Amino acid sequence: MKNIRNKMKKSIVTFLLLFISVSVFSQEEDAREKEKALRTSTNLTWDGNKNLSENNFVQAEVDYRKAIAKSPENAAAPYNLGTAYYNNETYSEAFGRFKEAGEVATSKQEKHKAYHNMGNVFMKRKDYPKAVEAYKEALRNDPTDDETRYNLALAKEMQKKEEEENKDKNDDNKDQQDQEDKKDQNQDKDKEGDNKEDQNQDNKDQGEDGNEGDKGDEKKDENKEGDGDEKEEQKKKPEQGDQPNEQQERKPNQLSKQQVENLLRAMQNAEKQVQEKIDAKKVKGAKVKNEKDW
Repeated sequence: MKNIRNKMKKSIVTFLLLFISVSVFSQEEDAREKEKALRTSTNLTWDGNKNLSENNFVQAEVDYRKAIAKSPENAAAPYNLGTAYYNNETYSEAFGRFKEAGEVATSKQEKHKAYHNMGNVFMKRKDYPKAVEAYKEALRNDPTDDETRYNLALAKEMQKKEEEENKDKNDDNKDQQDQEDKKDQNQDKDKEGDNKEDQNQDNKDQGEDGNEGDKGDEKKDENKEGDGDEKEEQKKKPEQGDQPNEQQERKPNQLSKQQVENLLRAMQNAEKQVQEKIDAKKVKGAKVKNEKDW
């Protein structure tokens, strides 16, 4: 029984030693593979630097991309590729590569360079607030870099200037908007005044039309009354057919009424003349009495 226990202990120890050996071997193998990949990546980076110095940008870009794919730990490859993009003014690609280099960098110096160049990209884009933050991060990794310090001061100055310009622009826009609003209000008031005048004129015209209508109605009433009076007069007058026609009723060899009246008037005048002659003779024969005054 005791022998069995000893054998089991030996087996467990042997298994543990074997497991540790395999793990150590695997780690060493992984380390060797990473080291090998890093050497290959570094060599590709050198090739890219050489092609870039010979102005062969296309081949340099290929070498840098291969170096990045071979070993993510090689911060120099994305940094150098970002620099190539920056010099070609491809700032979006440059920023992406500088950011990648800053993330994989293990030393403060590498991080400082990556963030410094990110600040330069933001300055080219005129994104001054982000440039300020990038330069600050670069100085955290290397506070002694005067170039980064100068760029930070310049970025702050440009940011301040931009804010002042935006403030002035906003003030101008506000003043312009206020003027436009005031102009619109004045136009609305003028429009309301015109509408009010038009309404008053319409009311005035309607009043005049009403007065003319009343006058017309009065004239109509007068004409109507006149027509009524004329009709009444016509009713009172006998119709022509009802009036006696003297000429039609007069018999042959018979004097008319007018002729009879004229004849009687002539006879009366003759009698009057005779009487006047008789009276005149009487007056001539009579004596004149002398009347005395008292």
